[in-house]
Amino acid sequence: MFRLSNNLVGILNFVTFLLSVPILGAGIWLANRASTDCEKFLEKPVIALGVFLMVVSLAGLVGACCGISWLLWLYLLVMFLLIVLLFCFTIFAFVVTNKGAGRVLSDRGYKEYRLGDYSNWLQKRVNSTKNWNKIRSCIIDSKVCSNLADDTANDSLDQFLAEHLSSLQSGCCKPSDDCGFTYVNATTWTTLPAGTVYSNSDCTLWSNDKNQLCYNCQSCKAGLLDNIKSDWKKVAVVNIIFLVFLIIVYSVGCCAFRNNREDRAFWKSRPYP
Repeated sequence: MFRLSNNLVGILNFVTFLLSVPILGAGIWLANRASTDCEKFLEKPVIALGVFLMVVSLAGLVGACCGISWLLWLYLLVMFLLIVLLFCFTIFAFVVTNKGAGRVLSDRGYKEYRLGDYSNWLQKRVNSTKNWNKIRSCIIDSKVCSNLADDTANDSLDQFLAEHLSSLQSGCCKPSDDCGFTYVNATTWTTLPAGTVYSNSDCTLWSNDKNQLCYNCQSCKAGLLDNIKSDWKKVAVVNIIFLVFLIIVYSVGCCAFRNNREDRAFWKSRPYP
């Protein structure tokens, strides 16, 4: 007695299993090829995600298609926990990204960012030296500032001030307007004499060294958080759609589990010839 719900669970988990193979492969490839802290930071989560999807999809596939109730029960338990975790993360993402925005400047095409404008939880993450060293490595590897320097190489001061910079470019690649430095190009500025007292502590952290710039500035951390805020809101919307999909799959899985129990009871109650 094979039911429609069992077929659906089997098909969905077969597709998930196929998706887990390239994810796991990408993680293994990263592990073998990773040469920077940024790449190494990604390899373990990707491998873990690939293994998780593969194991869960196999449990659902075998449980539904072979009528193994305990496997299907384990699959449903994991699915339930995943739904709860995803729901909690979605709410959390909306809460922590609700605060903070770039400050609009007069006669500027870009905004500037202050770390104190963002949620305390996000601030603690980027203020951790261990976390920030990895993030800083990722920002440098992404060539955000070197690309900005190339794109604006021929800009005059007025042209540069009119540029619509991203939050990372504004926060990490140039000094704050408060510093009063003299523009040479996007990533090179003439600083004020030694001993100058600044109202913004980031001014003392600025360096024309391409590997330093303002990567250790509070504005760079704030620019990253603004970028994360935008990305997390998009992820939260996708999560809501995925959550609805998981609830549907979970409901179908419950039907398949019930079918397995009914079939088992049917064969047990059937008289032997």
